Amino acid sequence: MRYDLVIFDNDGVLVDSEPISNTLLAGYLTELGHPTSFEESVRDYMGSAMHRIHELVEERSGQRLPADFDEIFHARVFAAFQAELEAVPGVEEVLKRLSQSGVPYCVASSGSHERIRVGHRKTGLDAWFRDEIVFSAEDVGRGKPSPDLFLHAAARMGVAPERCVVVEDSRLGVQAALAAGMDVYGFTAMTPEEKLSGAAGFFRGMEELPAMLGL
Repeated sequence: MRYDLVIFDNDGVLVDSEPISNTLLAGYLTELGHPTSFEESVRDYMGSAMHRIHELVEERSGQRLPADFDEIFHARVFAAFQAELEAVPGVEEVLKRLSQSGVPYCVASSGSHERIRVGHRKTGLDAWFRDEIVFSAEDVGRGKPSPDLFLHAAARMGVAPERCVVVEDSRLGVQAALAAGMDVYGFTAMTPEEKLSGAAGFFRGMEELPAMLGL
């Protein structure tokens, strides 16, 4: 194993949530008078913390989103998760291989702790992620592309940044990992390779990841 810690993004990497959440986000923004397509939501917001949505909308329109935007959006997302969410195919086998090899891993997500936990309970991934290895942008204040979240996760796990590898599927996440001084592998199931420039390697299916990690 060439790394001492594997840091997983959550949405789109562990749970197949990006199609659900971006469909809902595009619809809600459009409903509020900020016309947004699914493709635009993926391009602008995939991998970002909620504060980035507020900042971009205000920057572009001069208008602030409603004070209850996060609450309503998350309620819609959580309801959809309960009905539709599944784990990314093959990810449990990766986690099993890491556990059997004694390689530490964690999750570092732009989503809230509640969002992470709702998704993990629905998909059964909560069996693989105890509370002390779950990190959220809520813990640091600034989400991706800031490196703060990944640096926080590495520090809490007791591993130097240069000994970490991040598994990401978003442009913002790759930028954050590189800014943290970490290697990053780009998951291209939903995001084209060219959008993940700077990654040390790319893979389209989880069955490819163990070999890339040296397992």
